[in-house]
Formats: sequence, C-alpha cells, structure tokens
Amino acid sequence: MISIFDLEKLQGLLKDFYAISHIRITVFDENLNELVSYPERVAPYCAVIRGTSKGFDACMACDREACQKAAKKHSTHIYRCHAGLTEAVTPLYVGDVLVGYLLFGHVFSYPSHEEGWAVIKKRCEGYHVNDRMLKEAIFAADIIEETYIRSAAQILHAVASFLILERMATLKEDLLAVRLDAYLSAHFTEKLNAPRIAEYLGIGKTQLYELSQQLYGCGIAEKIRSLRMEKAKELLSGNEELPLSEVTSQCGFHDYNYFITVFSREVGMSPAAWRKEKKQ
Repeated sequence: MISIFDLEKLQGLLKDFYAISHIRITVFDENLNELVSYPERVAPYCAVIRGTSKGFDACMACDREACQKAAKKHSTHIYRCHAGLTEAVTPLYVGDVLVGYLLFGHVFSYPSHEEGWAVIKKRCEGYHVNDRMLKEAIFAADIIEETYIRSAAQILHAVASFLILERMATLKEDLLAVRLDAYLSAHFTEKLNAPRIAEYLGIGKTQLYELSQQLYGCGIAEKIRSLRMEKAKELLSGNEELPLSEVTSQCGFHDYNYFITVFSREVGMSPAAWRKEKKQ
C-alpha cells in the first residue's frame, strides 16, 4: 500500500453516504484490497452470486476492470456489472498518485423485477447459483431509477474529493510512488527516458513500468507526454504572443514538427487551432 487511510473517519463518512443514498459503498486501496465498507454485508442477491467460486471470481474480475477504466478516465465510471447490476466507481488521487477507489454497487435498476430477473438469470447461468434463492433476493430488492443512481454517483465524486481534502488518505512519503511522482513533476520538460528514471529510483525498467501502471494507469512515456500536453495548453492559453517554437521547447519537445504531430493527435486539433478556439 502506498498510502495511509484513516479507517475510523472513513467508516463515519461511508455511514453518512449510506444514510443519504441507501447504497452500499466500499473503499479499496490501489491494489483493490477492500479496506472498509458500509454496510459490511453485501446485498442478498450478491451474496447468492458470490456464494459460488465462479460467481466470486467474476465479481473480483469485474471490480478490477471497472477500477482500471475509472483510473484511466480520472473520473467516475457507471456501469452494469457482470451479473447485470448497476455500480459506480471513483478513483482516489492524492495529487497525481492513485491511492485507491470508492465503489458503490449492487443496485437493482430495471423497469420491473421481471425484466431485471430475466437479464440477471441469463448472465449468471454459468455460475451454478441457486436460482430459487437468487430469484427471491431479486424480487425482494428495491428498484432504483437511473436518475437517482446518477445523482448518487455525483455525491460519490464529492465524497472522494472531501476524503482527500480531509486527509483521510495520505501518501507514505518514503515510497517509490511519491519519489517518482515528484521527479516527473520536476523534470518532465527535460530529456527523460525510462533508463534515466529507473536509475534515479534505483529500480529496473520492468518495475518502473509496473509502478507507472499502478499509479497512473499507463506507461511512463504516456504519463510524461500527458504532463507535457498540459504544460503546452497552459503556455498556449497563458501567453497569446508566445511563438509555437518557444512553446515546443518549454514543454519538453526538441522537434517542432513532432510537437505539432503529438499535440494534434492527443488533443484533436493543432496547437494554433486550440489557441484560437480558447481565445474565442
């Protein structure tokens, strides 16, 4: 774990979220280890599904995939889980460092119990669950409307921001993750490459790649490129008279044409067009 969580404060925060939404919420660390949840028990229909090894494995795989998508987007991800229930996950970032996830889930969101049961039964066919028990649990569930779920997801995002603001999750200062993030922030405009960064951290290139994937959800080159793009946007919008050649060098590119190509690919338009659009 690259962070320290205040579990007592988190438990209180999750109870408050549940009091408002009546939706179960869970906190995971960056490695998807469950830290705390409220209520502790999963919904009855989820308990039936997770009661089989195949159902349990499918739940774990689904959580991993959803968290990866949310981390890549840097925003809340709402989705149907493998069993057909609605869930949402928000990544937790301290600065640019991914430290965990907030996930609410197991929400039954269908026009009717019959329609939901038809979908869930089909999705769970290969898990060897007890159909009678699953059906009983489904028909006892409250139906939650999509608009309510989207509102709850907005609150989830606010909870994530408040959690970080109140320092319920903080970084361990002596860890590689913190050193890497600080190093990139200070040197991304220089001529950086994986061997140089790995040497600074005292690790191998493979470990560096794994660390970057863990923290940023992408490779180290992609992260550096992202930092440079943000710097380029800052320069383009902050000084309309600054020549593009100067923008190129200040954000870490040494080839003007390559900068234009990368910016256009990443942003969807040329630097000149982006600057013009922002001005208008």
